Amino acid sequence: MRIIPSIRALMFALVMLAISGASYAQVGISITFAPPELPVYEQPPVPGDGYIWTPGYWAYGDDDYYWVPGTWVMAPEPGLLWTPAYWGWGDNGYVFYDGYWGPHVGFYGGISYGYGYSGEGYEGGRWQNGQFYYNRSVNNVNVTTIHNVYNVTVNNTTVNRVSYNGGNGGVNARPTPQQEAVAHERHVPPVAVQAQHAQAARAQPELRASANHGKPPVAATPKPGAFKDRAVVPAKQAGAPYNPPASRAGAQPHPGSTNPAQPNRPPAAQPNNRPEPNRPPAAQPSNRPEPRPPAAQPNNRPEPNRPPSAQPNNRPEPNRPPAAQPNNRPEPNRSEPPQRQQAPPPSERAQPQRTPPPAETRPVPKPQQEQKPMTPEEKKRQQDQQKPPGE
Repeated sequence: MRIIPSIRALMFALVMLAISGASYAQVGISITFAPPELPVYEQPPVPGDGYIWTPGYWAYGDDDYYWVPGTWVMAPEPGLLWTPAYWGWGDNGYVFYDGYWGPHVGFYGGISYGYGYSGEGYEGGRWQNGQFYYNRSVNNVNVTTIHNVYNVTVNNTTVNRVSYNGGNGGVNARPTPQQEAVAHERHVPPVAVQAQHAQAARAQPELRASANHGKPPVAATPKPGAFKDRAVVPAKQAGAPYNPPASRAGAQPHPGSTNPAQPNRPPAAQPNNRPEPNRPPAAQPSNRPEPRPPAAQPNNRPEPNRPPSAQPNNRPEPNRPPAAQPNNRPEPNRSEPPQRQQAPPPSERAQPQRTPPPAETRPVPKPQQEQKPMTPEEKKRQQDQQKPPGE
């Protein structure tokens, strides 16, 4: 009965080994325009023991950058430190690399987030005997409630507020050998409250860069998701004036990602033979069945109440080229000249050398002459000639 727990423990170990070497790079999309600079803001006080500062950053969604406020997060387990997220230039776009928890702080693009994150490592605190000690020189600590403190002066001067590595105007920093070694250590992804914190920030319209122009009204919170807390800190100023590009649809699929089907499919993808509403007949497709043209009617059948001169000689049928109309169609009620000889039927044209037998030859009847009325004497003489002899 102990086999199942053993299998579960083995599967958990395999999952943790697979996670250990990951840097949690978000390679789903790359953005063609850079994120805004980091805003200037104050850090809220530490809410309690075991909380570690996670600096704010610009994320991307809904065709716009939005600010994820910095906040204090309880470490998932003692001994773990936070490596912040950052943007890096690569493959003709800016790629987002998510933060992670680990025993050491790894490479985060050389971005100077402040409050212990000067661009390399972390000097805001350390773990000692299972407890986290805060450096008072870089953290907002109330010593009346937090006693695990120390004081070490740190060069906390911010050279610039650029929020991305590489590219045009980005921070020029590369991982050190020590940081490359950290990338292969065991890492833990952001905890659930951090993911919820980022999703809640995405839903706040005032946190979008196009709305706040790089100066978010909520720059930091005392705890994840506490956007309405009285300890919320607004930004003092933007790192630099930010004006989003006219067309912010700069997200492009990154190599290795799946390109999802796009909505609002263009009209070119619609079937060609589908008639469009309120479109003139000339634009209708030619393969649509049309009513039978008048050519199927007998040629010698006159049309009612229509004068012969009103009918056109070569009237084209609807949606049919004029060449398809018969050229020798006679006009109804129009007599041919008396001297024009009728064309022989097809059977006689097909055999011109055959002569009909004499027996079938019939003399052409002569036209009868008009007879004058007979006088009474001529009628009597004719009757006498018709009587038989002897009467």
